[in-house]
Amino acid sequence: MRQEPEQATPPDSATPEAPSPVKAATALRPREAATLIVLDRSRKTLRVLMGRRNERLAFMGGKFVFPGGRIEPSDRQMPVAGALSQRADDALRAKLPRAPHHLGRSLALAAIRETYEETGLLIGTRDYGPPETAPEGAWQAFLEEGVMPDLEGLHLVARAITPPKRPRRFDTRFFAVDRRSVAAERPGLVGPDSELTELAWVDLDDARKLELPRITRIVLDDLEGAAQAGFPPYRPIPFYYERHGRSLREHI
Repeated sequence: MRQEPEQATPPDSATPEAPSPVKAATALRPREAATLIVLDRSRKTLRVLMGRRNERLAFMGGKFVFPGGRIEPSDRQMPVAGALSQRADDALRAKLPRAPHHLGRSLALAAIRETYEETGLLIGTRDYGPPETAPEGAWQAFLEEGVMPDLEGLHLVARAITPPKRPRRFDTRFFAVDRRSVAAERPGLVGPDSELTELAWVDLDDARKLELPRITRIVLDDLEGAAQAGFPPYRPIPFYYERHGRSLREHI
């Protein structure tokens, strides 16, 4: 579903890792990336999982973010238990005429893998037994824990592209998933020497009081509206980007 662009609050970035503006002669091509918002709906008030980035990091040091990062080649190779809906897959490839057919699947798996790498949470299911194979690296933890990544429970919340003239640019899709989709957890991946130094379950009002990247604050509003509506499958998905110096918002 397409609507005419409207002006939006300009996002600082399209991913928790995007840096402050710098002078650049040519805009970098955004890299495909994904973020996962883990939801706790066990109480009356919706809570989300947020992590505080290590203050020693050059970009967004000390800020609270959702786990996420760019696609890696291994994400295309990982077996899954359940697939994304056709509507979500179409929206993930919207406005990308040359997008490969596996892009949506790879983005969803990148969000799951990054969540494990940064928090120790393995999103998926043990109902079908362990995956028969898994790529080297982080996906080996899913094999060892007997967890198959399950994409069926992921909801697409928003898409955002880091504005031009930044030293790092990402085309990021923001997913949400219920905490009940956490099939296993490995401790020790969060700490003073890690990318995330602490994790916190916070309601949306408290989350807005944290030190957040601007796009994270904007997506919290999108998340709240989608969650209140029960994540209807054919709702418009907001898409944030910048063109000719204007910050725009479309629906896909």
